[in-house]
Amino acid sequence: MKKLLLLLLISTLSFAQNANRKYLSHTWKNNILEIKTSDGAYLIKPYSDKIVETSFIPNGETFNPKSEAVVKAPENLKIKFAKSDKALLLRLAGLIVLVDKSPFKISYIKNGNFLLSEKSGFNKVNDSTQTLSFNLDKTESLYGGGARALGMNRRGNRLKLYNRAHYGYETKAELMNFCIPMVLSSKLYAVHFDNAAIGYLDLDSKNDNTLTYETISGRKTYQVIVGDTWTDLVSNYTDLTGKQPLLPRWALGNFSSRFGYHSQEEVENTIKKFEQNNIPVDAIILDLYWFGKRIKGTMGNLDWDKDNFANPNKMISDLNAKGIKTILITEPFILTTSSKWQETVDKKVLVTDKFGKPATWDFYFGNTSVVDIFKPEGKDWFWNVYKRLINQGVGGMWGDLGEPEVFPSKVMTVAGKADEVHNIYGHHWAKLIADGYRKDFPTQRPFILMRAGYSGSQRFGMVPWSGDVSRSWGGLQSQTEIALQMGMQGLGYMHSDLGGFAGDYFDNQLYLRWLQYGVFNPIFRPHAQEEVASEVARKDIITMEKAKKSVELRYQLLPYNYTLSFDNNQKGTPLMRPLFFEETDNKTLSTVAGTYFWGNDFLITPITKSGTTATEIYFPKSSNWYDFYTNEKHNAGTTETIKVNEDYIPTFVRGGSFIPMIATIQNTTNYSLENFNLHYYFDESVANSSGKLYNDDGTTPNAFEKGQYEMLNFTSSNTNKTLVIKLAATVGKNYTSTNKEVSVLIHNIKNKAKSIFVNGKEQVYKTFQEPLQVNVTITKGTSSEIKIEY
Repeated sequence: MKKLLLLLLISTLSFAQNANRKYLSHTWKNNILEIKTSDGAYLIKPYSDKIVETSFIPNGETFNPKSEAVVKAPENLKIKFAKSDKALLLRLAGLIVLVDKSPFKISYIKNGNFLLSEKSGFNKVNDSTQTLSFNLDKTESLYGGGARALGMNRRGNRLKLYNRAHYGYETKAELMNFCIPMVLSSKLYAVHFDNAAIGYLDLDSKNDNTLTYETISGRKTYQVIVGDTWTDLVSNYTDLTGKQPLLPRWALGNFSSRFGYHSQEEVENTIKKFEQNNIPVDAIILDLYWFGKRIKGTMGNLDWDKDNFANPNKMISDLNAKGIKTILITEPFILTTSSKWQETVDKKVLVTDKFGKPATWDFYFGNTSVVDIFKPEGKDWFWNVYKRLINQGVGGMWGDLGEPEVFPSKVMTVAGKADEVHNIYGHHWAKLIADGYRKDFPTQRPFILMRAGYSGSQRFGMVPWSGDVSRSWGGLQSQTEIALQMGMQGLGYMHSDLGGFAGDYFDNQLYLRWLQYGVFNPIFRPHAQEEVASEVARKDIITMEKAKKSVELRYQLLPYNYTLSFDNNQKGTPLMRPLFFEETDNKTLSTVAGTYFWGNDFLITPITKSGTTATEIYFPKSSNWYDFYTNEKHNAGTTETIKVNEDYIPTFVRGGSFIPMIATIQNTTNYSLENFNLHYYFDESVANSSGKLYNDDGTTPNAFEKGQYEMLNFTSSNTNKTLVIKLAATVGKNYTSTNKEVSVLIHNIKNKAKSIFVNGKEQVYKTFQEPLQVNVTITKGTSSEIKIEY
């Protein structure tokens, strides 16, 4: 320890922190290091071996322990604490915190390598600005800051932290609906600034190797999180801020959605179109016409317009009988012209002005106020609106304009001024709904579609989308970056309005390419303004048939996709993953968003330009890759020019992987694993591989933790003479499993196979097909084995 401390001391002298900050004393008690300095106190608190929180409390202030993001309790850790005349050191299994006494400086080290250090630490620039700054390595790439379209490596940008919609954006959007105060580094660490107030995140915009967090007020607290891999880093961050609950399985199906359905008849006729054309659909989303005939002047009614929706109970009941969920838009704005205005005034549930009266202001939809969801009365009032709708049979909630879209600085809430709570309004709105479900509908998994949120919003089951993107090729081009970045920041279900939302641009090629990309998205939800139909069922015959293939593939992949959702729930692993997740040292991948991993086993390249006939694709060096449609092999670590097919986007499967699939179903009420296909992609270079398929009833909250699940496990072993595939089921203690008839489809072995055995019994084949099909049964407590000699 003394040797290590000496080496660290020598290596840190090149940087000093705030020259005026002097070390005075310290205490080490209950795994918290408190350091008194001339201008305040530091509290350094480890949460785990890979997460450390540092707070600064200026002289004259008291520590605010409330975090809007953190839910993890500190673990009972064995921490080595060392001190000398020159330094203090906390040594965790995965991270070291070094505090130089003079000149004062705090540094963070992993595996003997410096990650970052405070540059000037906390500084009060003026009465309205506070900063925290850090030294950066000149070579590291930086990610984070929420949802933006800036390029994958966001270093060099100064990012405003103020949730705001960007209507009709295309390839660039500097400010959007989700501003998360976190930076992730290619050196496999993250810094999360644990303060909800508005501000800025400066990712070395001055090119002086400095990271700066700037805010108007609030906590001077940040967490440093490290990981051994990217997935480990994201897992540790979501341990800190909360894991995403498993969505209801129907949420992975197809949505019928547009702005908007004007009447009950229009809703029913739209669903008939899906049924008549045998297009799978699981939900229909109603925009603001459900509560008003006009766009302006009706927001806040939050009840059915009985002229156009004469019998909503019957409509919802009939849809539920078909297995189709009804999802309703809601907004937190209560217009002075709304039918609920006087009620909300009388019940004192609105935000106020400085005199305590309901604050009002004008915006696009009319003169308005906003529900104060930080106030118990406001929260209860809003939840009772939702409770009434859920009791009517509504299956999911859409929260729109929750930035809030217009929220003047003068406004007051019980939790603080508007600018102090602006960025957590959507966060608390989602919490309100999630808490309400947990209390009043504990057997239902919520579906909460939200346009704005904050660090940790995933733990409320929030499903974010990328806002009012332009219906254009430019709009499509930015979507992979937004989704990949948000998945790295814990919000793994970020998706887009498939086909694009804003504008009247009409291009069926664009629509089809967007839907083909959507197959490999967390949520498959075409949505648009009224000028151009968004629903597959309302396209012309040729376009409909082509789009229908994308919808059908989406449903065929449900077993694989639902297992991805399970992994996200358990580990925080993003469903969409950048290529650099596997090749952390490959700097050329640090800016790549055009190709990505869908789960572990798919490699996807969306087509984002009109008329594309060929595209260049890099195949990661971890595996060989096989074309999902043609079986053509592509060698690991190579870059190839791939011919593009108009019917699908380039899609490749990792050698040695297992892909479970089902036949197309009309909606997820017909989902079953009693018969399914298991595709195995044989690759002679893969000696061993494994896969799994998670299954439960698709509706019960925390089914895995309750033992109401089954896990099907698959393994392969290959000796270059014999391939052995094993299938087995693990069943939770409270789950009744059924036998599974599985068609194992083995790709790329047809011309090599000589003999096939199932559970030791040789099978007779007249000819071998491609892929080679072997039928087996999985029963509880037993395993099935396929052996192929070649």
